[in-house]
Amino acid sequence: MKKFLEKFSNSEKFAGWVFILPALAGTFIFIIIPVICSFGLSFTKWDLLNPIKFVGLENYKLLFQEQLFYKILLNTVIFAMSTSILGVIIPLILACILNSKIRGSEFYKTAYFLPFITPMIVIGVVWEWIFDPNIGILNHLLNLHINWLYDTHFAMPALIIVSVWKLIGYNMVIFLSSLSTISQSMFEAAKIDGATPAQTFINVTVPLLSPSIFFVVIITAISSFQIFDLIYLMTQGGPLDSTNVLVYSIYKNAFEYFNVGKASAIAYVLFIIILVLTLFQWSLRKRLVYNED
Repeated sequence: MKKFLEKFSNSEKFAGWVFILPALAGTFIFIIIPVICSFGLSFTKWDLLNPIKFVGLENYKLLFQEQLFYKILLNTVIFAMSTSILGVIIPLILACILNSKIRGSEFYKTAYFLPFITPMIVIGVVWEWIFDPNIGILNHLLNLHINWLYDTHFAMPALIIVSVWKLIGYNMVIFLSSLSTISQSMFEAAKIDGATPAQTFINVTVPLLSPSIFFVVIITAISSFQIFDLIYLMTQGGPLDSTNVLVYSIYKNAFEYFNVGKASAIAYVLFIIILVLTLFQWSLRKRLVYNED
């Protein structure tokens, strides 16, 4: 046994385990254990003060009987789908434009990427000022008077604008890195064949970028379904729950209403939605991704 321990301690496997052990311990303590505990709490009634009471599927039954839950679910889907579509199309177009080596492309790359690394609290404060109905610059430029964050019809579009604006830089960099790996001979061949820029984009650029597009769509959709900080900073789910989403509802039920069981149930409904969506997207990869076996 002693010889085995000495041999193992001098091996590369031992060194590898030493380096990954902190990450494994952190994952187990801060992710795996809370996930298991929250799943158990979804079958209980607990207000953080009184003893935990097992109620079975009662939290899930009450959840699906609430009209507000369906409104929140619809808000989440609208936000996630809108952000995913615009957050992929706009960066893709910008990446193709910047890849054509226009003047000042390096400046534009930096300018588009800055919002992504800017703290969300700063973005929330700045955009609240931009959307302000009285002194906001947006109403001034449009020569309109819209209560962007205080109107049930405009609050969600305003949040989608901010979210897409923040995502553009990151997604664009991914597309630019993929474009740099495409041989220019492909575009030259299309040009010789008489293809227009639009035809080249649709028939050459998009298929060759399809692995990156597929990746960006998945991570953008997942992050959009988990949006919280932007809602918390700018609208707090209002007005009249028009911008309330699932993750913000989890926060309110757990830390404002002290209904931990219901909050955990909502969390697992969200988990199932994201899991099903991801599996559905993954099942389509052979049809949508070029040269995918």
